[in-house]
Amino acid sequence: MFNELWFLIQKEFRLEWRQKTMLTGMLIYVISTVFICYMTFKRIIDVPTWNALFWIIMVFAAINAVARSFMQESRGIQLYYYTMVHPAAVILSKIIYNAALLISVALIHLLFYSLFLGNEIQDMTMFLIGLLLGSTGLAATLTLVSAIASRASNSPSLMAILSFPILIPLLMTIIRFSRNAIDGIDWVMNASYVYVLLALIGMVVTLSYLLFPYLWKD
Repeated sequence: MFNELWFLIQKEFRLEWRQKTMLTGMLIYVISTVFICYMTFKRIIDVPTWNALFWIIMVFAAINAVARSFMQESRGIQLYYYTMVHPAAVILSKIIYNAALLISVALIHLLFYSLFLGNEIQDMTMFLIGLLLGSTGLAATLTLVSAIASRASNSPSLMAILSFPILIPLLMTIIRFSRNAIDGIDWVMNASYVYVLLALIGMVVTLSYLLFPYLWKD
């Protein structure tokens, strides 16, 4: 299965490199949204508002990006994968690719967000760790939701409806963690948030590994 996983990950990156539609679209969305916020606010002084607006933009960018994971593939392509590779390799390759995509978008988002709206972060290392874990958690959760929505006539509205309730624990944790990073609170106070984020990511990946083969058979 590891060879299949590696092959599928390479396939995802090769398709994106040839088309460049998803990454380009996400970058345009993030940059334009940040610029609109800059034209509206000029500079955000209030730290909670700065943090909340950052993650609002990130969540909507993630939903738009990951929603296409399974919706852009026809039934014929899915049937071909079903006969050739292990279903666990399919879902794990999607999670890894989407995590890499969202991490890239998040870093670019942070760059332009700080450039236009100011940088309120006191502990950048802690914030980047939160950004890495948050992007990975968003990718894992939304990939699983996209797989479920793809079995319901590829409904984008179903993807949005299912994703928000499931993302609430992850968002609550990552917002508090990133707020502490902005305030420069000591690492000892934030260790529990890191453990919670790792546990949430591990739980979603495990559920994807165990449940996706049953979705794949449908």
